[in-house]
Amino acid sequence: MTDHTIDDETALPGADENRRQVLYWRLLARLFDHEEQATLESASLAVVEDIGLPPALLDPQASIDAIVQRHPELVAEFDALMVPETDEEGRDRAAEVRRAALVSKVLLNVFATGTGTVTAGQLARWQSDAGWLERALGCKPGELRGGRGAGHGAGSGGAGGGVSPTGTGGGGRTPDLGRLVPEIGPELGALEADLVKRMHLREVLADPRLAAQLTPSMSLIEQLLRDKNNLSGVALANAKALIRRFVDEVADVLRTQVEKASVGALDRSIPPKRVFRNLDLDRTIWKNLTNWDPEEERLYVDRLYYRHTARRTTPQRLIVVVDQSGSMVDSMVNCTILASIFAGLPKVDVHLIAYDTQALDLTPWVSDPFETLLRTNLGGGTDGTVAMTLAQPKIAEPRNTVVVWISDFYEWRSEPLFESMAAIHRSGAKFIPVGSVTSSGRGSVNPWFRERFKDLGTPVISGHIRKLVEELKSFLA
Repeated sequence: MTDHTIDDETALPGADENRRQVLYWRLLARLFDHEEQATLESASLAVVEDIGLPPALLDPQASIDAIVQRHPELVAEFDALMVPETDEEGRDRAAEVRRAALVSKVLLNVFATGTGTVTAGQLARWQSDAGWLERALGCKPGELRGGRGAGHGAGSGGAGGGVSPTGTGGGGRTPDLGRLVPEIGPELGALEADLVKRMHLREVLADPRLAAQLTPSMSLIEQLLRDKNNLSGVALANAKALIRRFVDEVADVLRTQVEKASVGALDRSIPPKRVFRNLDLDRTIWKNLTNWDPEEERLYVDRLYYRHTARRTTPQRLIVVVDQSGSMVDSMVNCTILASIFAGLPKVDVHLIAYDTQALDLTPWVSDPFETLLRTNLGGGTDGTVAMTLAQPKIAEPRNTVVVWISDFYEWRSEPLFESMAAIHRSGAKFIPVGSVTSSGRGSVNPWFRERFKDLGTPVISGHIRKLVEELKSFLA
């Protein structure tokens, strides 16, 4: 198809559909064939120029940030770009051509990652473009990849309970995140992990200028935790700075979730503090209505009523056991941070144990997730019985104890481990098996364990970390 062909077709009734197909054929060609198709390129350029969009949309090296800096009017179009229209029949066919051009740019920048070595700048550009894809889907940047927007995302359809996204555009259009998150989120994470592996990370960390270009993400943090023992000097300092940034950002999100509801029921045995901020104005007026003087039009108050704010809190022990094998990195990072937040609550005694084929009691550092993560050692094998040896002696008062066990439960010694877990449940302690507390809400759990936990009456929590937060707050209340 030549430029002349495109020009001829603009007069035909199906011209818009033909243009849209040209753009999508180019998208498919570039995704599945690294060789440039000259005919499709020239035809797509003609379409883009004819509809008034910048030719830079077809430049594989141009980031979306660079495009919107030069053409800020496009920001509103990229936001919620891929959210399904509610009125499919009434949509503007000409606008669909424009939409196809923008969608193609977003998808190519994110999914056509090429081969070979990746620079820090290329990784940063990809992370930014992936953020634009998330915005196009009506999500916050980082939401699907398990980054800083993690706390605002939706869980998987049946596991974490979906919530509406908060994309900045698109009016009332809402994507089905229950379908999109399990499919797109993990793919973005895998792409990012591949880019990180293709980057000479040690050399980048040793150069403060290049290290400053890195944006912390779950994939990058995993690589840093795996390689931390091989770093020293400037490289180690830069790695620690990136880990701390990520920990602080995720902690801010999780802390908000934990603090949304106070821990502990109101204790009405303690008189309310008689201070102005506790004054229950509505109740005071209601109780004194009999003192209304219609002639003077005044309400005389005999008694002030105050709200109860003191909460009844029984000292509770929270024991968190985290599988630190390679398949559970996302969960380990999230739960380490979560444990530190609960450790800061009054009358909550938090203990933290990490394990692979060996177990490590991280309780002395539980209040500092940064220091805790630096002491972890990501492994390959899994033997939960070694962690159980450390966890069981910590259960002094079963009725006031909750044990949270985070793992995919692909264990070396399944039978004895499950029997120990069942014994904890029978003792009166609350046992919560967690198969996934990732930001995207997906996870794989050993079916053998899943069925037995279900029979025991302690089904596996598998979904967004928000679900675990709710379970823990319910127990500690």
